[in-house]
Amino acid sequence: MIAAGLWLQACGIWMAISVRGFSLEIIAAAILGIGTAMVYPTLLAAVGDSAQAEWRASAVGIYRLWRDLGYAIGGILSGVLADAFGFSPAIGAVGFLTLVSGVIVAIRFRDCEPA
Repeated sequence: MIAAGLWLQACGIWMAISVRGFSLEIIAAAILGIGTAMVYPTLLAAVGDSAQAEWRASAVGIYRLWRDLGYAIGGILSGVLADAFGFSPAIGAVGFLTLVSGVIVAIRFRDCEPA
Protein backbone atom coordinates (compact mmCIF):
# COMPACT_ATOMS: atom_id res chain seq x y z
CA MET A 1 0.00 0.00 0.00
CA ILE A 2 2.93 2.36 0.68
CA ALA A 3 4.37 2.04 -2.83
CA ALA A 4 0.98 2.41 -4.50
CA GLY A 5 0.24 5.47 -2.36
CA LEU A 6 3.54 7.07 -3.30
CA TRP A 7 2.83 6.44 -6.97
CA LEU A 8 -0.62 8.00 -6.63
CA GLN A 9 0.97 10.99 -4.93
CA ALA A 10 3.43 11.36 -7.81
CA CYS A 11 0.58 11.18 -10.34
CA GLY A 12 -1.40 13.78 -8.42
CA ILE A 13 1.61 16.10 -8.22
CA TRP A 14 2.38 15.82 -11.92
CA MET A 15 -1.27 16.20 -12.84
CA ALA A 16 -1.53 19.35 -10.69
CA ILE A 17 1.25 21.09 -12.63
CA SER A 18 0.17 19.88 -16.06
CA VAL A 19 -3.61 20.40 -16.19
CA ARG A 20 -5.61 23.57 -16.64
CA GLY A 21 -9.11 24.04 -15.41
CA PHE A 22 -10.64 23.90 -11.98
CA SER A 23 -12.28 20.49 -12.41
CA LEU A 24 -9.03 18.80 -13.41
CA GLU A 25 -7.14 20.54 -10.62
CA ILE A 26 -9.69 19.20 -8.12
CA ILE A 27 -9.20 15.70 -9.52
CA ALA A 28 -5.41 16.10 -9.20
CA ALA A 29 -5.80 17.23 -5.60
CA ALA A 30 -8.07 14.25 -4.86
CA ILE A 31 -5.53 11.82 -6.35
CA LEU A 32 -2.76 13.42 -4.30
CA GLY A 33 -4.93 13.28 -1.18
CA ILE A 34 -5.83 9.62 -1.67
CA GLY A 35 -2.17 8.74 -2.17
CA THR A 36 -1.21 10.67 0.95
CA ALA A 37 -3.96 8.96 2.94
CA MET A 38 -2.55 5.61 1.84
CA VAL A 39 1.05 6.47 2.77
CA TYR A 40 1.11 8.43 6.02
CA PRO A 41 -0.68 6.11 8.46
CA THR A 42 0.77 3.02 6.80
CA LEU A 43 4.36 4.22 7.17
CA LEU A 44 3.80 4.98 10.84
CA ALA A 45 2.19 1.56 11.36
CA ALA A 46 5.11 -0.13 9.56
CA VAL A 47 7.59 1.55 11.90
CA GLY A 48 5.54 0.53 14.92
CA ASP A 49 5.12 -3.04 13.69
CA SER A 50 8.80 -3.55 12.93
CA ALA A 51 10.09 -2.13 16.23
CA GLN A 52 10.31 -4.20 19.38
CA ALA A 53 8.10 -3.00 22.21
CA GLU A 54 11.04 -1.74 24.29
CA TRP A 55 12.16 0.77 21.70
CA ARG A 56 8.96 1.34 19.70
CA ALA A 57 8.48 4.89 21.02
CA SER A 58 12.05 5.78 20.10
CA ALA A 59 11.66 4.25 16.65
CA VAL A 60 8.52 6.29 15.99
CA GLY A 61 10.28 9.42 17.24
CA ILE A 62 13.26 8.82 14.96
CA TYR A 63 10.93 8.19 12.01
CA ARG A 64 9.10 11.46 12.72
CA LEU A 65 12.38 13.36 13.09
CA TRP A 66 13.59 12.27 9.64
CA ARG A 67 10.15 12.82 8.09
CA ASP A 68 9.98 16.36 9.46
CA LEU A 69 13.58 17.07 8.41
CA GLY A 70 12.50 15.97 4.94
CA TYR A 71 9.79 18.63 4.98
CA ALA A 72 12.26 21.34 5.96
CA ILE A 73 15.08 20.30 3.62
CA GLY A 74 12.64 19.54 0.81
CA GLY A 75 11.09 22.97 1.13
CA ILE A 76 14.46 24.67 0.96
CA LEU A 77 15.63 22.61 -2.03
CA SER A 78 12.31 23.11 -3.82
CA GLY A 79 12.69 26.86 -3.33
CA VAL A 80 16.19 26.77 -4.78
CA LEU A 81 14.93 24.74 -7.77
CA ALA A 82 11.99 27.11 -8.24
CA ASP A 83 14.31 30.12 -8.24
CA ALA A 84 16.63 28.46 -10.74
CA PHE A 85 14.16 26.74 -13.09
CA GLY A 86 10.64 27.89 -12.23
CA PHE A 87 7.75 26.63 -10.16
CA SER A 88 6.57 23.74 -12.34
CA PRO A 89 9.98 22.06 -12.70
CA ALA A 90 10.51 22.31 -8.94
CA ILE A 91 7.16 20.66 -8.21
CA GLY A 92 7.83 18.13 -10.97
CA ALA A 93 11.08 17.21 -9.21
CA VAL A 94 9.10 16.55 -6.03
CA GLY A 95 6.83 14.25 -8.04
CA PHE A 96 9.86 12.46 -9.47
CA LEU A 97 11.38 11.91 -6.02
CA THR A 98 8.03 10.62 -4.79
CA LEU A 99 7.87 8.16 -7.70
CA VAL A 100 11.45 6.99 -7.05
CA SER A 101 10.61 6.55 -3.36
CA GLY A 102 7.72 4.30 -4.37
CA VAL A 103 10.02 2.20 -6.55
CA ILE A 104 12.51 1.83 -3.69
CA VAL A 105 9.72 0.82 -1.32
CA ALA A 106 8.39 -1.73 -3.82
CA ILE A 107 11.85 -3.28 -4.17
CA ARG A 108 13.16 -3.09 -0.60
CA PHE A 109 10.24 -3.25 1.86
CA ARG A 110 9.01 -6.61 2.96
CA ASP A 111 6.27 -7.56 5.40
CA CYS A 112 7.86 -8.29 8.76
CA GLU A 113 5.34 -11.02 9.55
CA PRO A 114 4.72 -14.03 7.32
CA ALA A 115 1.19 -14.21 5.99
